[in-house]
This record gives sequence, structure tokens and C-alpha cells, in this order.
Amino acid sequence: MAGFIFGQPGIHMVEEEEEDSPAILLSVVAQHGQIGLCFFDSKDSTLNYMRDSPDNHELHLLARVIQEVSPHVIITSAKQERCMTRFLQQLGSNLDYKPEVVTYPYVDFGLEVGKQRLLSAHLPFLPASTSERDKMSYLSSCISFDSPLMLRAVGALLKCLDRRRVGVELEDSSVGVPILQFNAYTLKGVVCIDRDTYSVLQIFKSELHPSVYKLHSGEKEGLSLYGILNRCRCKFGSKLLRQWFMRPTQDLAVLQRRQEVIRFFTSPRNSDALNTLQSSLRNIRNIPTLLRRMSLSHTKVTDWQCLYKTVYNAVCIRDTVRHLPQSIHLFRDISEGLSDDLHHIATLISRVVDFETSIAENRFTIKPDVDPAIDDKKRRMMGLSDFLTDVARRELEHLDARIPSCCVIYIPLIGFLLSVPRLPSMAEKEDFEIEGLDFMFLSEDRLHYRSQRTKELDDLLGDLHCDIRDMETAVMTQLQNAVLERSASLYKVLDLTAELDCLMALSSASQEYGYTSPKLSSHRKISITQGRHPLLELCSPVFVANSFQSSESHSRVKVITGPNSSGKSIYLKQVGLIVFMALIGSDVPAKEADIGLLDGIFTRMQSRESVSVGLSTFMIDLNQMAHAINSSTGNSLVLIDEFGKGTNTVDGLSLLAASISHWLRKPLGEVPHVLLATNFHSLLQLGLLPSSGLLSLLTLETAVDGDELVFLYQLKEGICQSSYAANIAKLAGLPARLVQRGVEVSELYRTGRVIKRIDKASSDEQADRCRTVVEAFLSLDLEDRDLDLQHFMKEDLLPSAGDLLNRS
Repeated sequence: MAGFIFGQPGIHMVEEEEEDSPAILLSVVAQHGQIGLCFFDSKDSTLNYMRDSPDNHELHLLARVIQEVSPHVIITSAKQERCMTRFLQQLGSNLDYKPEVVTYPYVDFGLEVGKQRLLSAHLPFLPASTSERDKMSYLSSCISFDSPLMLRAVGALLKCLDRRRVGVELEDSSVGVPILQFNAYTLKGVVCIDRDTYSVLQIFKSELHPSVYKLHSGEKEGLSLYGILNRCRCKFGSKLLRQWFMRPTQDLAVLQRRQEVIRFFTSPRNSDALNTLQSSLRNIRNIPTLLRRMSLSHTKVTDWQCLYKTVYNAVCIRDTVRHLPQSIHLFRDISEGLSDDLHHIATLISRVVDFETSIAENRFTIKPDVDPAIDDKKRRMMGLSDFLTDVARRELEHLDARIPSCCVIYIPLIGFLLSVPRLPSMAEKEDFEIEGLDFMFLSEDRLHYRSQRTKELDDLLGDLHCDIRDMETAVMTQLQNAVLERSASLYKVLDLTAELDCLMALSSASQEYGYTSPKLSSHRKISITQGRHPLLELCSPVFVANSFQSSESHSRVKVITGPNSSGKSIYLKQVGLIVFMALIGSDVPAKEADIGLLDGIFTRMQSRESVSVGLSTFMIDLNQMAHAINSSTGNSLVLIDEFGKGTNTVDGLSLLAASISHWLRKPLGEVPHVLLATNFHSLLQLGLLPSSGLLSLLTLETAVDGDELVFLYQLKEGICQSSYAANIAKLAGLPARLVQRGVEVSELYRTGRVIKRIDKASSDEQADRCRTVVEAFLSLDLEDRDLDLQHFMKEDLLPSAGDLLNRS
């Protein structure tokens, strides 16, 4: 199959088989503001994939990936969005870098097609006898099956590899292109966070809209970190903030740029400037949509209103910012970047467009003194009423005396007509004929004619209404062109005001919730003093703050034990959220924070069911743990909660101990920050972990008041000696008898004694009952004539025997 290549002007056909095998082939799918991509490096036969990520209309994220990877071939769908077409055309006009662009039919980018090609791929490291189910289980641990766009891109990439036979050109046709490794690809400077981590930390949480009218189409943000921090006033601010959340950064310069703006607006003395700017930001509209409509000449009156409000408020924002400290980078960029083109556009629209008349007539109308020719025609239109009354009076003098009145009217596209009332005698169409007049039509019992005089009016005045509309449309086209010529300035408005909106939103949240600005640096330590969970503190009347310390050479692996419901999981999520907030430039819920830049946050906290992949819950847990172990570095944060509980106790405990030992035995510079919560107390009691200065043992304080367990939620060094499961069970409302029996069994098991069933009599009790029955039988005097043996068997012997049988 032939592909297409974008080069110098025009698109040329190329035969794929004739081309030399390139070093890197990249496949990409862009849809609905998201991109999914993967690429194959023939040097080491690795398939690199990037999870589905949001991108803007100019595909800046894709441009960054191409800049880093420098692929020789870009594979994409023949059915693509306009943004992708425009991006590829711009790429083709680049004189310094011209990758080959190959397009395949849309069907080759199907989701199921991608999965089947992945299952059929040549994976030399798997035995040939591996079943499809086992291969799927393995692949699910190597590649993210919850990124549909990426999987679709993988399918097309594998097709291209097979067609070009990359790396196996000289081999037999039965030999497939080998894939030796799968790697998750992350842009340089972007922190690696997977979908499970976003879910378990509750960074995003979509809920169905409560309105019955939006049940099928509308979603709203639930209680999430994004939900409480998103105070943006314009749509594009919210969209940019979501992109920041999806791509936390390690770029210290970017984070400091954000921090200095937040620090400025959190100061109470700058609240007036904050309120002024936020009121202007409310009127910043969808600039790309407006410009696209203008380019297609589909502009409505409301579009001109929105554009004028946007440009006017952008000028207000610029003028306000110019009075703020120009030492702050964003303020300086706004002062210089929002040029006088905006003032020019606002002045043009204000001077040309008559919004009041345009809204009344629902069409584009210009103000007086813009075009003298249009003003002249409008004056003639306005004077027509009296003039036409005079013409009608003169026409009436020449009409039949039976006609009591007439008038001359003007109808756009038809012209001037003489209108007379329908007489009773005018029953048939033949009766409509009047000498000297041409009948046109009947409407609402009035007859409309052309007369010699109305024809003269058409020649003299023309179709005034249509002429005026055509001339005003020409003015609108000129105005559109003037705006489109300055579209670069409008896009700059969008970028700068969206960034300003995000940072003011974060500063508003920081003020309301009492956050503090963290210190960021490139060292490998994390220090959080009196940290708080940003979501839970909003739902709880009292929240106990806890600190976190992880240095470069000590206490990097922390094992937390404690009773159920004591706050272990909350503490893990709290640390993860504080670090995440610092990596998007936000203030954090803590008294103080000193956070080293991380390259990834990995979690094993939530068992995510997956019917489509067909994996057990424990297998999914293992996949999450494998991802954390294989992908984390010395600059990563790893959060693990209750790993190993999905299988039997011994196996789960062994896997957990082996995982912790793996990190403790790594070279010092490769040990990530690990925070692990577990109820496997024997992990520590049996000494299953190696002794190391990197290991720190923590627990959450509790107190027992009689039979009642009191949670203090305070973190301290040490080991929890009991899970207090019975106390928790009572709090949960389990019956007291059931809980008591559980305590008895637990104690017998812990001390190694025999556990006896309470629903079955013991051997001693059975022997006593048997002895009683035998003795009763032997005491009978069988020669006694008054002996009622049947009564004895039924009333004395059988009840005992029956009772005995029932208990046996």
C-alpha cells in the first residue's frame, strides 16, 4: 500500500517498500483535544508509548515530542482533525526538518485492530507456546490499556513495521519485526503520573450533572483537587489549569514564574488589583472560534459583541498590569505582549459596528459617517415613507373610482409595488386585472401591482435595502480582514490571560484555605512540616496535621503500621497531594515545605477492576507494583497501601517484604521516596526486612478507653502491636457475640492452641452422653411386667440419642 508524503508544495505518492528503513517511526492520533502516540526505535527494537494526553489546537505537546524524538516517519490517519492537517502542512514547509508523513485509512486505527495487532506482534522474549490470555496478562503490565488513542496508534505503527519490515529486510517473510521492550515515554521535564495515581489521589473526579437535562451530555467536577483549586473566571483559564494538572513539571524556572505571581496576589494589599483583573477576565471569550467564523465569513452579531468585549477587556487587563511590578515575568510579558493592535481592533469595532441596530435587525449594521454612500442610501430609505404616500395619492387619481384607497410599498428583492384592497366583485383571478397595471400577487385581501410609476421608482431608487445590506457586508468583510491580519495578537491575549487566570485562581484558593508557598530546589529530599490533606480538611471539623521528612541518605523508605481507620491511607494521599501541588506551582497545605523536584509519582493504593483486559484484582495490583518498581528512580515518590492482601497471607507478606528489600538494597542514589502502609505486622515482628538507615518505622497513635478505641491520628516513630480489629468491628456495628468469638479464635491462633468449633460437641461431652445412655439402659429390669419398654425408648432413650446425634 502506498502512503502520502508532505513535502514542498504538494503531496506526492511514495512506495513504502522502496524507502530505506528509518531509525524511528512515530504514530499519532489526535481527537477531541487529546493525543495518543507511540514510536518504534529500530536501533534497540523498543516500542515507546505515551499515555493519552490533552493538547491544544496548535498541538504544542505533539510538537515537543517530535522535537525530542526527531522521527524519520510520522504515521497518521487519512481521516484527521483540522488541527492535525494544519500541523502536518506546517511541518512540511520546514526546510530544516522534513519527516516522511504516511497516512493509512481510518480503519487501520481501530481500537480492536490495535489490540489484535499487539497480540500478534513478534515478542521474542515470550515463549512461542504462550497463550493469548497469558500474553494479554503480560502486555497489560507493559503497556497502558486505558489509553485508547495510544492503542489505536500502536495498531497503525505495527502495520507500518510489518510492511516496511524494519530491521528484518533480508530475513524470510515469515519472520516478524521483533519488539524487544516496551517503554513508557514521558517528555523531558514532565513528571510521570499515571491514571491510577490521578484517580486514587482524587486529583480529578467527574460526576454526572445533577440536572436531568444534562444527564447524558453533561459532567461536573466532583470533590477533587482540581475542583477546589479551579477558581478561573474564563473557559480557557480552566482548560489551561487542567493541562497544568495533567503535566506537572520539573522545570524550576517555570515553577518559580508561577510562584512569584501567586505570592503577589496572596498579599492582602494587592486584593484590589486581583478583583479588577478577575472582573475583566470574565469577558474573555473563545477567540479561536471567533476567528474561525470570521475566516469562513460566518460571523454573527453576537460574535462581534464577544470580540469587542474580549479586546476591550484585554486592553483593560494590560493597562492594569502595567501599574504592577514589572519585575514579575508574567506582568512584563502581558505589558509588552498585548500590543497596540488590540486598541486598534477595539477602536475599529467601536467606530464601525452599530450594536443596538444590529441586535434589533439581527444583522450586521454600521454606524453613520463610516461610508457616505451607505449613509446616502439610508437617508433615502428613511425619506421614502412621505415620498411614497405622495406617489400613492397621485396613483389613486388614475384608478377606478370603486377603489377607495391605495398605497405604495417597498419589498426587498422585489421592489416598489402598488397595493390596493380587494373589492367584493373581485372573486376570480380574471377580476384582478386592472388596465395599465401588471398583477403580481394576492396577500391578505390586498392586491399588489406594478405600475409605470413603480417601475420608474425601481429604476430611480433601485433595490435600496439589498444595496445597503451588500455594502454593509462589504464593510464587514473589510473589518474581518483587518481583525484577521492581527490574529497573532489575539492568540497572544488568549495565552497570557489564561495563564494569569490560572495563577489568580490558585492564589485565591491559597488565601481561602491557608496554604503556604513551598521552597523548590533540585535536591533529593522532601520536608513537609504540619502538612494537611487539602480535601479532607474541608470535610472534617478537626484535622490533625502531620509532618513528613525524607532526606537524601536517611529515612527514604517509610513503613507505617497502625489499626484500620487510623489514617494511614489519608497520610499517604496527603503527602502525594502536597508534592503534586508543589509540582504545578501551587501553594501547599502545610506550615512549611521544602520539596525537591521529582520525575514521577507512582502508587499502589487502589484495586482497579478491568473487565476489558480480563485480569484478576491481584494481577492488576501486581501490575501497579511492577510499574512502580521498574519505572521509579531516585527522584520519584512511591506510595503503597496494603499491597499483598489480595492473595494468601504468606505469599502476600513474602512479596511485600521482597519489594521493600529490593529498594533498600539499591545504590543510595537510586532509592526513591517510598511511603508504605500495611497491616502485615509480622513483616516487622519477624524481622523480614534488612537493617538499613534508609528504613524508618512509623505508626499512628491510638488510645484505648475501656473497651473503646480512640484514634489520635498523630504520626510517631514505632511499630503498632495490634490491629485492634475487634474494636473496629464493634464501631462498625457487628454483633457483640460474633466479635467475641473472633477474639477467642484470634487468641487461640496467635498462641498456637487448638481452635475448637462451637457448633459441635467435644469428644469428652460425647463420651459422657453415651455413658449416660448406656447406664440408663443397663439399669432396666427387663423381667418387670410393668416395664413399658416402648415408652422408655421413646421418652428416655431416644431424646438423648437424638440430641446426641444432632450435636454429632
